[in-house]
Amino acid sequence: MNSSTLSPYEVKLAGLHRKSRLRALAPRQGVDFTSNDYLGLADAPRLKTAIAAAIEIGVPVGAGGSRLLRGNHPEHEALEAEAAAFFGAEKTIYFGSGFAANVALFSVLPLRDDLVLHDALIHASVHDGIAAGKAKAVAVPHNQVEAFEREITRWRQAGGKGCPWIAVESLYSMDGDRAPVAALADLAGRHGGFLVVDEAHATGVFGEGGRGFAVELEGRGNVVALHTCGKALGLSGALLSLPAVLADYLTNRARGFIYSTAPSPLMAAAVREALRMIADEPWRRTRLEELLNFAGEQLHSHLGVMPSGSQILPVMIGDNARALRIAAHMRDGGFDVRAIRPPTVPEGTARLRISLTLNVDESQISDMIGLLALAMEEEK
Repeated sequence: MNSSTLSPYEVKLAGLHRKSRLRALAPRQGVDFTSNDYLGLADAPRLKTAIAAAIEIGVPVGAGGSRLLRGNHPEHEALEAEAAAFFGAEKTIYFGSGFAANVALFSVLPLRDDLVLHDALIHASVHDGIAAGKAKAVAVPHNQVEAFEREITRWRQAGGKGCPWIAVESLYSMDGDRAPVAALADLAGRHGGFLVVDEAHATGVFGEGGRGFAVELEGRGNVVALHTCGKALGLSGALLSLPAVLADYLTNRARGFIYSTAPSPLMAAAVREALRMIADEPWRRTRLEELLNFAGEQLHSHLGVMPSGSQILPVMIGDNARALRIAAHMRDGGFDVRAIRPPTVPEGTARLRISLTLNVDESQISDMIGLLALAMEEEK
């Protein structure tokens, strides 16, 4: 291949490097302060036993096709039924990832005359779904209920005839703060609209029984919730909880569902067990709360950082290159802390995203924050 054919890509990569925005895969190393394995289930013996038991009774590793062909395994259907009961939803659909579920949802369910109002910090998967759909979309300032209402009113006054769709994350993945879910549900109800709550970082950790912040809303005819399985549940995939008619519509219209090979039936069996663990082992949530309270106190006393109140603790740096240097210093000291830069976060808000899981203890948290204080002082 002529080298000039690849030169446009080399130029773009060089530009990312100059801005300290070039990404590269890095191996796991050091104590885990980066993963989303909040409850420490990813390596849990109980999940391994569940998978071994499924293999023993003949559950296949691969689905062999899409759900609408021969890929629809009894384990998928059992998971969806148990998950609907667990979350209080009318129906759930199991997708291969949360990203795939959000793209399917937002590309199909909001119709041409509808309006999607999404929080300005919503996940990239929502943006991709909106881009593939037919409805117009408006970004709304972060966590401002009044701004959502103003946009709906403005749209109606301009002749908007469809339904408004309000899209938020219940717990934001890069800031660790919470959405005013109850107020937004009331707003959606008053305006004849839908509320979509991405519970990715709350599922398993918050809400009654670890069911998320929308636990009291699920089952309503205008509420859709996304529960990813690759974070606190320790596995992979995502469960979309929604009214049965919307689930049936997605099954008929969502190209990513119709034309994709179904997730592994073994993974479906493991997710069933993970949901049971969430119900059976509340000590995991209690222990995580102890750790996040301890870490919050340590961050405030050593660095003056106000805790987020969740297991996601951002430490704002600002400059991309400085964030990378501090993260490298942390990894050299034996702690896996990563720098998060634009476009994942807004320009000028590069940060370290400290993630608390049951894979660490108070001593490791204290040592990590002590090293972080030194690294930030050196990088002033």
